[in-house]
Amino acid sequence: MRLRKALWLAGSGLALITALYGAATILPSSASSSSPRPFRVYNSLEPFDDIELPTDYREQTEWVQARLMYPPHPNGRFSRPLRFGGNRDWREGGTSWSQDYPRADRNFAMAVRRLTRVHVRSVEQPVNPDDGEDIFNWPWMVVGEMGDWKLTEAQALKVREYLLRGGFLMMDDFWGSREWSRFMDSMSIIFPDRPIVEIDDKDPIFHILYDLDDRYQIPGQWALRQGTTYRDDGATPHWLGIYDDKNRLMVAMSFNSDIGDSWEWADSPRYPEKYSALGIRIGVNDVVYAMTH
Repeated sequence: MRLRKALWLAGSGLALITALYGAATILPSSASSSSPRPFRVYNSLEPFDDIELPTDYREQTEWVQARLMYPPHPNGRFSRPLRFGGNRDWREGGTSWSQDYPRADRNFAMAVRRLTRVHVRSVEQPVNPDDGEDIFNWPWMVVGEMGDWKLTEAQALKVREYLLRGGFLMMDDFWGSREWSRFMDSMSIIFPDRPIVEIDDKDPIFHILYDLDDRYQIPGQWALRQGTTYRDDGATPHWLGIYDDKNRLMVAMSFNSDIGDSWEWADSPRYPEKYSALGIRIGVNDVVYAMTH
């Protein structure tokens, strides 16, 4: 199985590591918390990602691969409804937030389960920022196709509070200047006064489990089909972040790379293992960092 080979490459020479896991919810505030929303499956943007549920999907665990849902940008890559079979309600999936979902999430959950001692749920948790206080139940979230999101002001403020209360976002799969501009339409509302910076090679996030000094661009399967590793003017990979006042990394971004595809295609012979191995190591480092900082 290709995924097992990618996991072997990702974990080669490394003993299982126990990650210190904190509370089940974000740091408390005056806002009241709510019970987590029940698990459900949404429509995926990609037919390839419609897969069966694992048999243990109801298991209660200490960590869940959560994914942020969001409304699509009107000028985004996936904003033309006829291309994908008509108008779609982002709250039911089938739009840009569900790119790579759920296959990438379940492959990555398997990786975290295999490469750490964290008790990991086998299925993901899509999180709608409009669902009351539910977002605060999920201290880690991944979000992809960042050139396609367009948060409302209320959603942006909710994400800001989530991050300042201890949450962590791993942002991925946006390329070049046009997608960066659309990305900033929402990010500038979330943090109008916090800079986005290149993460220093010495930052703990690159060394907390794996030493990741040798990072290279991770292409999507879509790019390899075209004989390249990037789109538009996104030829140079960047590893960017936003820090809080205590120098905790709240947001980690892979700009001009597609880590989501490296998880999604980890079990396919059509995708090179070296990219999945690196994408898995980056993701596992981000998880361990998020759960210990």
